[in-house]
Amino acid sequence: MTGTAIADTLSPLEALRSQVAAGAATILEGWAPVIRRPEFADSAANFAAYLTFRRQDIRPLQRQLVRLGLSSLGRAEARVTAELDAVAAMLRAALGGAPFQPVPADRFYAGETAIARRAEQMFGPLSVHSPVRLMVTLPSQAADDPGFARDLAGLGVEAVRINCAHDDEAAWTRMIGNAAAAGQQTGQRMKIFMDLAGPKIRTGALRLGKGRKRVFRGDDMAVALPGQLDAAPGGLPAAECTLPEALAAAQPGQRVFLDDGKVAAEVIRREDWGAVLRVTNAPEGKGYKLKPEKGMNFPDTDFATPALTREDRETLRFVARHADAVQFSFVQDAQDVCELQAALAQERPDDWQEMGLVLKIETARAVRNLPEMLVQAAGSQPAAIMIARGDLAVEIGFARMAEMQEEILWLGEAAQVPVIWATQVLESYLKSGLPSRGEMTDAAMAARAECVMLNKGPYLLNGIAELDRLLDRMRGHINKKTPQLRPLQSW
Repeated sequence: MTGTAIADTLSPLEALRSQVAAGAATILEGWAPVIRRPEFADSAANFAAYLTFRRQDIRPLQRQLVRLGLSSLGRAEARVTAELDAVAAMLRAALGGAPFQPVPADRFYAGETAIARRAEQMFGPLSVHSPVRLMVTLPSQAADDPGFARDLAGLGVEAVRINCAHDDEAAWTRMIGNAAAAGQQTGQRMKIFMDLAGPKIRTGALRLGKGRKRVFRGDDMAVALPGQLDAAPGGLPAAECTLPEALAAAQPGQRVFLDDGKVAAEVIRREDWGAVLRVTNAPEGKGYKLKPEKGMNFPDTDFATPALTREDRETLRFVARHADAVQFSFVQDAQDVCELQAALAQERPDDWQEMGLVLKIETARAVRNLPEMLVQAAGSQPAAIMIARGDLAVEIGFARMAEMQEEILWLGEAAQVPVIWATQVLESYLKSGLPSRGEMTDAAMAARAECVMLNKGPYLLNGIAELDRLLDRMRGHINKKTPQLRPLQSW
């Protein structure tokens, strides 16, 4: 290999290093006022460097580096500057400069150490069951069945989630008590995560009419503002929308989804009472049976509504006193995070910064604002990201979801905060006891996160054991984006 090839690679690498330094400095200047935890300062600096780094197209440089037998920079998330500097130093040494001196291992891998430390702080110590922590959503039965929590603890579950959209404070208190007792009996303490309901958009009251219980592709249907159902045309199946701000802002041509995307529709005209929609997709043959309390999504509609609702503020009084962490539903921007932190400070003025905060990424707007939201959160308290793939997939499209879940994992690693892989993990297995090939492959990818969340189902305990076996096999193959080349045993 000639010195010319090495020099031609070093030049663009040094230019990239300068761009990263300048861009990161600018970003950090804007973030400085909200970074109140000194321990997050280095992580914020790496995060800023990563955002600048990934705004460049370095694919030609990567090919040159691989040709020289060097790192392609493809796994630099947790150590951007250190990786750039190490590769540049190696090239300079090859050109006859100073002998290469590697960065001490503890400094080079400091980002990985920070993520591991923060995962333990957020979810508790890793049990022996698998390399990824487990979080389980508690069903209503967990309030009155102490054995359920004991079974979870016995299987090594590190955290349980209480969905505050369901049940009440009395039931939550019993759930928390049962989880605490299970920890004492088994030695496996399970952290308590409480999920604020947020401004979830749902179908409300229905008016189906005779013979119109289902909607099919090509049908028109009415969606009414709260209290306006009777004003909708009598010949159309109709449902109220529980969030008037969303429906009032919807314009003709914009999409509306029902029930996690089971029905797709398009606004064809606005009315004083609401809107008329045309169904563009529904289950073939049998159509879709309209039901109350099913989620609605308006992915093309721009509307403003507080992420922290009045009901959430009331719930937060309980959460702040009983939970280890709060999960923030439908958070949209850094201002939403500020408002939640201010509310926490009112409830726990002396130690609110010790409480964990999980940002649930559920909308396209949250994706766009994730860096600022994450710095606002982690700059003051332990923080994590949840990839809430149900609503997010409907909001941004299923094809883009496959790409976006990867990008969110990268951002979490770059910011050196833990990530929760959530929604429909092993869903058919938990319901039927029989996994699909696709969902087992999906669950295997959860090995790249710090925590994976399972929901309720009659086969939950079997599902936990199956997931443990799967993730245990994956631990020898992958660590974040890095392939782990353990010996292959099939050949």
